[in-house]
Amino acid sequence: MNIPYDLIRSKKRRRTISLLIKEDGGITVSVPYRTPDEEIERFMEERKSWICRKLSEKERLKKEAEKAFLPGEEFLFLGEWYPLAVEENGHREPPLKLSFGRFILNPDIAGEARNAFIEWYKKEAKEVIVNRAEIYSHRLQLFPMRIRITNARCRWGSCSRDNCLALSWRMIMAPLSIIDYVLMHEMAHLKEKNHSRRFWGYLESILPDYRERRFWLKKNGHLLHL
Repeated sequence: MNIPYDLIRSKKRRRTISLLIKEDGGITVSVPYRTPDEEIERFMEERKSWICRKLSEKERLKKEAEKAFLPGEEFLFLGEWYPLAVEENGHREPPLKLSFGRFILNPDIAGEARNAFIEWYKKEAKEVIVNRAEIYSHRLQLFPMRIRITNARCRWGSCSRDNCLALSWRMIMAPLSIIDYVLMHEMAHLKEKNHSRRFWGYLESILPDYRERRFWLKKNGHLLHL
């Protein structure tokens, strides 16, 4: 079986071949610029079994995290699990709300439950993330041009060349400390537009435990989906 992958040939001082399996199962292989194709193929062949195991594990975790939107099923918000109840909540009430430790979904829109959750998460994400960004902007004296909430499934955040930040609404399911990590990671790009040693050094200076938070996201990222 041939495993598809994206190849990046780097003209920088890269000396080794590295492989990254992304959240969506896509594979990126980074190599020194003049690495022969035969060497790359040998590298992939030697790791084929390991790659297949990792891809199977990602698929299993993805299926386990898929939601059926049934009563009693639990959903994440800011790192906490809340059960779903499907019941009338009044004509003037929103189709979905979080009340007294439960998500309450109007049965009239039960067939659109996923969309209702997405819209609710987006609204909360915008409020929470923009508020956190304002706090850290003044603390770090780093001011993004604007902040967008996106539908990205596998990219938690990004910083554009013109200093606009974007975070996925899915981040609102994670603990606040993890939201802060992604936000501060992207804000650090306002200062360093790469992942150089200077970038990681600066991130560590403003968030000393960033490694622990990054590990949480790597381990639990599959849970931040519907």
